[in-house]
Amino acid sequence: MSWLTADLPGIGGSYKQSPEDFQVEEIPLYPCSNNGEHLYLWIEKAGITTHNLLSQIARGLKLKDREIGYAGLKDARALTRQMVSVPFNKLDQVEKLNLDNAKILSTAQHGNKLRLGHLAGNRFTITVRETVGAAKNNAEAILEQLRKRGVPNLFGEQRYGILGNSAQLGLLLLQKQFTEFCREYIGDPELIRNPSWKLAASHYRQGELDCAISALPKQMRDERRMLQQLLKGKSAESAVLALPRNILRLFLSATQSQLFDQLVNQRLANVDQLLDGDIAVKHVNGACFRIEEAKAEQSRVESLEISPSAPLFGTKSMLAKGEPGQAELALMAESGLTLESWDLASNLTMTGERRPLRFPLQHASIVATGPNFLTLNFTLPKGCYATSVLRELIKT
Repeated sequence: MSWLTADLPGIGGSYKQSPEDFQVEEIPLYPCSNNGEHLYLWIEKAGITTHNLLSQIARGLKLKDREIGYAGLKDARALTRQMVSVPFNKLDQVEKLNLDNAKILSTAQHGNKLRLGHLAGNRFTITVRETVGAAKNNAEAILEQLRKRGVPNLFGEQRYGILGNSAQLGLLLLQKQFTEFCREYIGDPELIRNPSWKLAASHYRQGELDCAISALPKQMRDERRMLQQLLKGKSAESAVLALPRNILRLFLSATQSQLFDQLVNQRLANVDQLLDGDIAVKHVNGACFRIEEAKAEQSRVESLEISPSAPLFGTKSMLAKGEPGQAELALMAESGLTLESWDLASNLTMTGERRPLRFPLQHASIVATGPNFLTLNFTLPKGCYATSVLRELIKT
């Protein structure tokens, strides 16, 4: 494993020993107008996913999924605060709503439904326990380097699912290997901890569909439906494409993320250096432009105005030229993919976009809050992961 700050010792330690150790708060993109057809709920949750929260709200208010808006997904193993929107005519029911592992802190009225990505960023408060060495001094030195050079914009393990195979599932979908997709989706028994799920996966690998369906945990509804389709004699392709579109797109997105992470790692030591042929991204608005002569634009990189980028591959991906472009094409070829591979039926086509190789670290501070543990505070742009900062700090 390598790091941008490889010359500085890490602080070791661990985090997420309790939800309070990892706190995330959305920074809204705009204030509520106090009038309109939508009700914004400012909600605190702990120990549940955003999807679980939304399901509770949908059941409690008798709403369809499409009637609920949210700006981003928040970690289950954390104490998080985020905004959710519902129709304003549900105000009276909201006041009586009881949520498990979540509470509504406040409400406000607004004219538009909340949309995915409608947030300015996220504010983090993270406690790292069992640190080693001169942890505070080392952490301050690392943060100073990250402030100057930016943070490698890695997605990290949380993007790849509980078994770490979400990107592999997306790749199998792109390669149209539907039988292997079913096998991977049910999971490798050797990697599964849940006894019922482990048993179901073992039965499936032995061709015992009836037993696999009976053994699956109750909450694994999508897996059960897929196996039931197979039991009825449907093809693997039909059973896979019958899965919810949002689930399949999640796997495809994970494949995009894994390929992007590989490109970041290839340039990790020089993530703050432009190359001829790069496509640069403006941090202020996400606009992209091609770099003809890197030296002429490097000062803008050093001021964190722009950064080199890599693709989240898709049918309309803008690819770099020169050395960066060759690396992008080579990675696709190694994966058995072309841009046309992302042109899928059933509303699954991924068009792609560019993502900066690094992101700016803002409002970062550190406090030694006890023997061998530190509390970190920092703000990140939307779509960027705190684990990228922690990876540089902890170095284990």
